[in-house]
Amino acid sequence: QVQLVESGGGLMQTGGSLRLSCVASGNSASRNCMGWFRQAPGKEREGVASILSGRIITYTASVKGRFTISQDNSKNTLYLQMNSLKPEDTAMYYCAADQSCRQWWSPPHTPSYWGQGTQVTVSS
Repeated sequence: QVQLVESGGGLMQTGGSLRLSCVASGNSASRNCMGWFRQAPGKEREGVASILSGRIITYTASVKGRFTISQDNSKNTLYLQMNSLKPEDTAMYYCAADQSCRQWWSPPHTPSYWGQGTQVTVSS
């Protein structure tokens, strides 16, 4: 089993920055891939960023150049630094983990382990 606890969401103006954190515990073999999803009201869940084996990073096109995913293995913590925020970034953000990153980039977008989510709201 894997447990994931997110923090760091909030309300921010357009152009601002936020950093999300996700503390992971449990079976490390089950979290070879970690990353972030988001889901806005009335929209489908989408993969935002993933990191595989601590080094292979993938972003969805809409956040490239603005968001940065990183890991601190000494703290078992995953981060998502979000800069130049836009209103369309408004969503519930979820930390997730799985053995591979396939679920981030292919339907049905259901990794094995999820956090409880943290809300990010960007005002215009």
